[in-house]
Formats: sequence, C-alpha cells, structure tokens
Amino acid sequence: MVDYELHTLPNGIRLVHKQVSNTKIVHCGFVLDIGSRDELLNEQGIAHFWEHMAFKGTRKRKAFHILNRLDSVGGELNAYTTKEKICFYASVLDQFFENAFELLTDITFDSVFPQAQLDRERKVILEEMAMYHDTPEDAIQDEFDNVIFPNHPLGRNILGTNESVKSFTRDDFKRFIKRNLVTERIIFSSVGNIPFKKVLRLANKYLKDIPSATASRERLPFTGYKPQRTEILRNTMQSLCAIGRPAYGVSSSRRVPFFMLVNVLGGPGMNSRLNLALREKYGFVYSVDAAYSAFTDTGLFAIYFGTEPKQLARSVRVVDKELAKLRQVPLGSLQLHRAKEQIMGQLAMAEENNASLMLMMGKSMLDLGRIDSLESIFKRIKKVRSSELRDISNEIFPEESLSLLKFTPHE
Repeated sequence: MVDYELHTLPNGIRLVHKQVSNTKIVHCGFVLDIGSRDELLNEQGIAHFWEHMAFKGTRKRKAFHILNRLDSVGGELNAYTTKEKICFYASVLDQFFENAFELLTDITFDSVFPQAQLDRERKVILEEMAMYHDTPEDAIQDEFDNVIFPNHPLGRNILGTNESVKSFTRDDFKRFIKRNLVTERIIFSSVGNIPFKKVLRLANKYLKDIPSATASRERLPFTGYKPQRTEILRNTMQSLCAIGRPAYGVSSSRRVPFFMLVNVLGGPGMNSRLNLALREKYGFVYSVDAAYSAFTDTGLFAIYFGTEPKQLARSVRVVDKELAKLRQVPLGSLQLHRAKEQIMGQLAMAEENNASLMLMMGKSMLDLGRIDSLESIFKRIKKVRSSELRDISNEIFPEESLSLLKFTPHE
C-alpha cells in the first residue's frame, strides 16, 4: 500500500513523501503542471528549452557548479518535459538529501538564463532535434502525434521547430514562466528512508520565500478528431507504421480497464497478441508495441512497428484482424484471469522502482489530487469483466476510426 504523507505550504506548493526502509537512496523532485501543450504557437519548444536552461545558471550558481553539486557525491540530477509536465529531480545518498533539495529549489525557481549559455544550448537542442529526425522509430511517434491532434498543442513536437528554437530570448522564457507557473500546481515529491519531519524542515527552510504565483492559463481542449491515412517518404530500410486514435483521459473510469486491454494487445510481455501474431507466427517484425498515454482531458492509443516494405500491407491486415478479435470475441474466463495476473505483476514490479514511484506520486497528485494504492488499483482490475473490455474495444478499435501513418523508404 502506498502510505504517503502530504503537506501544503502557505504559498501553495505541496509536499508528498513516502518513507521506505532498507534503502540508502533518496529520490526527490519538483513536478510542475506545465508542458508543451501550454505553449503559444510561436513558443513551440520553449518548455523543453527551459528544462535545459535550468541547469545553465542561477543567481548564485554557474552551470559547472550545478552539474558538480550532486555528481561529486555520487548522486544524479536530471529533468524531463512532456506534453503536460516538467520535472526536475535527483537521486542521492540520504546523507546528501538537503544538498539535493536546495539545488532542485535553486534551478526550478531561480534560473537566470545566461545569454552565453542560451546561445550554446540552442545548438545542443538543434543537435538533439537532428538526432531524433535521424531515428525513424522516434520520429514516427512525434509525427503521429500531429496526425492524431492536428492544429493542436498536443500534436506539436515537444522539441519545437528549428525556427522557434533559434528565436527564443531570455524575455521569452520569463514570459512563458510567468504565464504558466502556479505554485498550487507544483509538487515536491520524495521517496526514501527519511522521516517526513525532515522534509518539512527543509521545505520551510528553502521554499518559504518562494512567492505564491497564480496564472489565468486555460488549456485548449482537443475536439474534432478525424481519422487520417498518411504516407511519408523517408530514407529508411524498413517501412514503419503507426496505427491509433484519441483515447480516454486520466480521470476516465475506463482508464484502468483500457490500460489492461492495451497490455493484452501489445504490452511488454512476449505473450502479447500482436507479438505472437506479427513476430512469432509470421516473422514480420522484430518488435511491436501498443501504448496508451492518458492526458488530463484526452488520451492517445497507438501501435508501432517496422517491417520490410513488401510485408507492410500484410502486417497491417494482421493488426486489423487482432483488433477485430477483441471487438467480436470476449476474453474467456481463463484468458481474463491471466490478463489480470499479468498486469498486476507488472504494476507490482514497477512500484519497487523508487525513482519511478517518486515521479508517479507527483504526477498523480497533480492529475487526480490523490495517489491510488496498489491495492485499490488491483481491486479495480479484479472487477474488470470481459464484457467491459469488449465494449471498450468496440468503442476504440473500429477500423474506420483509426488513423494510420506510414514511413515508406525512398525507391
């Protein structure tokens, strides 16, 4: 059971902590309810750029001192940006927890965006963009977002465009942060063998002077989905394919059973239906994945695989056939039981990763206002019926409702 402690500071920042025994490592970080979907059209990529610039200088630290602060004691400092979140986080020996807390506070709230570092990091991000473009397996996922969510912030590449990345100034970052930063939508999450009173003491020491911030930002909801069939010529050896559509948001009552259904279809297990069909039966692919990402108001379901160009059409037909089975034939009692056991085992193993648990706690508090215990999730999974999974399949998997994107090799 996830026994966690929660406290809200006067400025609105919330602390969530789980004390675990038998570990010397503390994982902690700030999770901000800001992401690439909060960017204006001329700001594409600025959230991710901010993530980079947080490491490049504050009012009291230069870039080297930021990078050396935890590395010198064997710790790790990192960050990530998604469509809806930015996270700055660290992992350290428990004796250096205060070092991590103070440093994370510094880079999250006191970055100064030095001009020399800004110009240098601009080049780094342009190289990162080129790297992703040269990796078709990553590029097709970014391109598929635009197919599913066209002309919407959820469809834009998190990295931005060459033009936007080249254009950002220090004032652009300040405006973006001022427009989007809400202290009540910030979580400091921590997991480790330390008492909560220590977290509270450090929070009062380092966060009390952070001013309360509010913003009038409203996220644009996504509506008007229309299935698309798109083909793009790429310099690849394989044909790559993405198939999918919008799905359920994070607060939907169907999120858990749909997650379970996607796991049956193409989860990490080698016994997933798509892996057994496409790889084990026909040898068409090396790997195939089905993924489900839940956002605050919608979601994304997608299947990704690569195959020889001559086998692409047959592979798509195999996928369509497997989706049709889920729509038409309910899981038998033994199949349903095994599907439940498999996903509960995967979730239990995932919770043993304390770093992932810390990040999940922060995100869950922002999205749901709570952290569901493993027992409560298991209880929901055990209640799933075959008829419920078939209803979801008939809602999400009809062939005419799915979009398809192909990366086809040049002749």
